[in-house]
Order: sequence, then structure tokens, then C-alpha cells
Amino acid sequence: METIQKIALQQIDVVDETFSVNFMADLGRLRSSIQELGLIQPVLLRKKQDRYQIICGFRRIFVFLELEIPEIEARVFEDKGTEDFRLFSISLHENLTTRGFNTVEKAIALEKLIHHFQIDPIIVVKTFLPLFSLEPNEKILNTYLSLAQMEDELKKYILKEEVSRFNIRIFSAFTPEDRMALLSLISPLKLGENHLREMLTLLEEISRRDRCGVREIVGRPEIVAILSGRELTPSQRTEQVRRVLMDFRYPEMRQCEEKFEKKRKELNLPFNVSIHHPPFFDGTGLRVEFRFETVEEYRSILNSLVLLGDKKEFHEMMHGH
Repeated sequence: METIQKIALQQIDVVDETFSVNFMADLGRLRSSIQELGLIQPVLLRKKQDRYQIICGFRRIFVFLELEIPEIEARVFEDKGTEDFRLFSISLHENLTTRGFNTVEKAIALEKLIHHFQIDPIIVVKTFLPLFSLEPNEKILNTYLSLAQMEDELKKYILKEEVSRFNIRIFSAFTPEDRMALLSLISPLKLGENHLREMLTLLEEISRRDRCGVREIVGRPEIVAILSGRELTPSQRTEQVRRVLMDFRYPEMRQCEEKFEKKRKELNLPFNVSIHHPPFFDGTGLRVEFRFETVEEYRSILNSLVLLGDKKEFHEMMHGH
């Protein structure tokens, strides 16, 4: 049974978060709406002895507390007669119709369904994943359950950067300590989805090969120097970290790169001519690029390219890169 009443905020238990799934709630728009129009939708409470438990409306109650409004309109359920899961389900449906959930809030809700309310995972997959506009399969459920267990700082990063489920699964493979070390590395960088995936994969492979934690890799002098370089832009910092991680992961390729670069300098090419090896030294052949503005420059470049054929360093680059 439920009734609509005016409830004093002093009587509401704001510490009990049994039914809360809030994460990084933006109260600004809600505050403005309440100040201008008042409360549009009553909150949902349950009477428990001399206190009231919040079922739905945590954000509205917090705004009322901020604005020092002494009481709030609420639909009140009696303590007896309605089980917790039923109330949680009502809360989820009401929030979905009014504001929706962000990625982390979906994870928190699914984690509570499984571990707090003891709902069969099969039922959660079939019933609640579609409710959150998620594909109904176990892999998706496990991805969100792993996200729910991650550190709040990482959850904030995942929300801010709109990290994909694929990369969330990679994060879940690391220990909590390594995830925090990862966060200290990636936060100052400018990473799109693909670069983030590449960096996480490189770190995972280096960690597994060298049998060390990610925090040890992040703490290496080469990376520390890049992260502390204030003159670098986020994009420059990202590219330099990526190169260092590639060197850590593929040391043979770094040696090939250094050898190639040494021979390239020995050729004394004109400033507007460059020679490139295949990506990752995978394959044969070289690529030559040049730039010119006049016919004379064009002829000069062609002559310099013809002369390359007589240089020992060029033959070594052709056959030994």
C-alpha cells in the first residue's frame, strides 16, 4: 500500500543506498528545474519504523537538502507487503522513463540485481539487459559486472572518454593496482578508442612477457620523462609514449629502426627527400618520398636518386632492413 505525503527531510535516511545506482550525477539542470518549477514528480520512500528509506529520488532529495527546503512530496510505501526486489524494479523503471542511466549506473544496477537481490543471471540477461538497451547475452552482462567492481577513478575516466565495452574488458584483466597505474599513464594522453586499445594491449603483452606489473612498466624512466614533459602537447605525449611502448614490446624492431636511421643519415639525402621502410619492417622494398616546387628542383632530385644506386649504404638498406 502507498500514499502521497509531505515528508520532512530530517526523517529521510540519506545514508542507506540499497536502491541507489547514482554515479557522477549532474545536479545542475535538476537544481535549476526545481528552483523554477518546483518538484514535478514525487520521490518514492518506504516507511521503516521512525525513518524513511529512499527507493527512488536520491538526486531530488539531495537538491532539496542543498536548497534547504525542509520537506518533500513523496509516495510512501509501508514497510510490510512489498519485497525489496519489487521496489528496486519500480525504481529502475521510473528512472528509465525520466532520466535514463549512464554506463556505470547500468553496471551498478546489474551488479545489485545479481549480488544484492540474488536474481538469476539468466533472468537478468533476458529481462534487464534489454531494459537498459543492451544486447541480451552473458558476455555483455559480465562486462558490466566487471565494470561495477572497478575503481571510482577509472569509472569516471570510462564515462568521460566513452570507453568501449571491448576496452572495458581489457581493463578488467588487470589487477586493481595495475589499473590505477594505467590511469596515471593514460589520463594525460589524448587517446581515441583505437589508440587506447593498442596501448592497453601493448602493456598487457609486455607485462605478461616480462612477468611484471603494469605499474613497473609505467614507472620506467623513459615513460616518466615523457609524462613530466610540460612542453609537450597531449598528442605529442601520446605518440612518444606509444613509441616507447612499441620499443619495449618489440626490442628487435627498435634495433632495426636505429640501424636503418643510421644508414639513412649516411646517405646525405637532400632535405626534401625521404626514404621509408615497410611498417614494422614487415615485408621488402623501400618507399621514397620527395617534394619540389620547380622543374629544376625536380631534376636535381632525380639526379640524386640515380646516384643512390652507387652507394653502399643504400644497398645495405635495400637488403638488410
